[in-house]
Amino acid sequence: MALNLRQKQTECIIRMLNLNQPVNSATGMANEEVYKILIYDKPCQDILSPLIRVKDLRKHGVTLFFLLDKQRNPIPDVPAVYFIKPTSGNIQRVVSDASAGLYDALHLNFSSSVPRPLLEDLASGLLKNDAISRVSKVHDQYLDFVTLEDGLFSLAYRDCYVQLNDPSAGDREIEEIVGRIVDGLFCVLATLAVVPVIRCPRGGPAEMVASALDQKLRDHLLAKNNLFSEGGNFASSFQRPVLCLFDRNFELAVGIQHDFRYKPLVHDVLGLRLNRVSVPGEKAGMKSFELDASDPFWVANGGLEFPEVAVEIENQLNKYKKDVDEVNRRTGGSGGTEFDGTDLIGNTKHLMNAVNSLPELTERKQVIDKHTNIATVLLGEIKERSLDSYAKKEYDMMVRGTIDRNELMSVLKGKGTKIDKLRFAIMYLISSESIPQAEVEMVETALREAEVDTSAFHYVKKIKSLNVSLASASSAGRGNIVDWAEKLYGQSISAVTAGVKNLLSGDLQLALTRTVEALMEGRPNPEIDSYLLFDPRAPKSSSGSHLRGPFKEAIIFMIGGGNYVEHGSLQEFARRQQPAKHIIYGTTEILTGGEFVEQLAMLGKKMGLGATPVPSTAH
Repeated sequence: MALNLRQKQTECIIRMLNLNQPVNSATGMANEEVYKILIYDKPCQDILSPLIRVKDLRKHGVTLFFLLDKQRNPIPDVPAVYFIKPTSGNIQRVVSDASAGLYDALHLNFSSSVPRPLLEDLASGLLKNDAISRVSKVHDQYLDFVTLEDGLFSLAYRDCYVQLNDPSAGDREIEEIVGRIVDGLFCVLATLAVVPVIRCPRGGPAEMVASALDQKLRDHLLAKNNLFSEGGNFASSFQRPVLCLFDRNFELAVGIQHDFRYKPLVHDVLGLRLNRVSVPGEKAGMKSFELDASDPFWVANGGLEFPEVAVEIENQLNKYKKDVDEVNRRTGGSGGTEFDGTDLIGNTKHLMNAVNSLPELTERKQVIDKHTNIATVLLGEIKERSLDSYAKKEYDMMVRGTIDRNELMSVLKGKGTKIDKLRFAIMYLISSESIPQAEVEMVETALREAEVDTSAFHYVKKIKSLNVSLASASSAGRGNIVDWAEKLYGQSISAVTAGVKNLLSGDLQLALTRTVEALMEGRPNPEIDSYLLFDPRAPKSSSGSHLRGPFKEAIIFMIGGGNYVEHGSLQEFARRQQPAKHIIYGTTEILTGGEFVEQLAMLGKKMGLGATPVPSTAH
């Protein structure tokens, strides 16, 4: 059974909506229908949004739904399902609702495990207001992550890269960040009901998260009735997935580069968020479209280059027109023979077939119109900003490790937004092994002339120079958190040397994908021989050498921000395997190239680097 995170999380949410009663597998509904209202906070709304539509809420008896912090009127004799994060503010609001008697019974569902102090606050608040009888049940749901596709999730943890790489961050802050990531990953594993074998590179955030997650899983598995007991105690790696942890510095360039494939383009240029995208419509309004598993064109063509997508839209439109003509011909409509009544049964049959095919044809036309709209807006942006040129030149730079000076300057002085030019300049820094100082100064001057904030450029330049000096000094042994924080820039050495130089090999495979392939194969490989292995089910003393693979299923997690480029590369790799492998890709947050560069700029400013140009609204 392949790991399907979207399906598993949806099942958990449906059970929650049915007051945590068992759901009939045949009907997908509870045996006893109860009308109720749903209360959620903003983070939990984002969890629900890609999975549950309004019609699904109605199907499961939810008649009304409200945000927790909005003013709400009492609705007596109706139970309320709460789906909220366990925070102090939310607990106070729940106590206030129960005390005011807004609803008949409160079914409290927390998105992750409630810390004991908050549970005590809830109990004492309810007791004080004599409202304890109004709370029917309290559940920890372990659903504190956003699933966007069957194999794609995000912890929705904003600015995680900045927080982890902040030079002023102390031990406590780093431990809190790591703890938050571990809690999110624990929720994912609890939802899938699997205890994976964990692999990660030595040092840095990946090892810290792996070690803390290993300990949390070990502690949890000591309980007799734990969340993983139904998954069985599989010893073989064939039944257990491998969880591979990386941090963004492993392959910095992928977070910055321009990509010319459909899904990354829609995300980067149009701001795809929670599977929804808004594009300018007629009469200066905005049109909003859903792009998810229910859209066959998006699923089939998301990984294609943009020109191929345009051709495919044209092909689908022609096929649709042909099918419409065929229906018209068979039913004696325009372009066909007239109905003369001689073959009544035959004509009736054709008419029935035509009527049955109408919904499918209408749906196909809506999908074609949607993608025509999106592609038209994308094409306008591509022409306006020369995005095809950026993508091609960045790719060439990564492969060749250099770029002609005149070509470099023509891009920086040509079309594109300020962020486009900044991203290109950073890609130039990353891809070139050695850069003449005069050339760097030319690039900085060109950026300043374009009124670009150069903080991010200077930050990457700084870590690159630090890498060179730290490379010889870096020790193989693992230090404590303070050591790691001091050698932070040394941790990104793989990003600006080996990892970046092999970023794109001849078959367009990312370094991340190549490493995942090696980890799933489990054969000896110099690239991964130094990777650590944690097995939460094994005694700490065991070497775990029997669990090095091969693996059929993997969960890949990128700490500090992921993107659709990596997700697409991993899915393509999984599909190519015989038999097909199953990969889930997750990250602390899904970032566009522009958003990631903004985080680099924040770090640059924290280090007092870069010159801020004249303020401008252009983005």
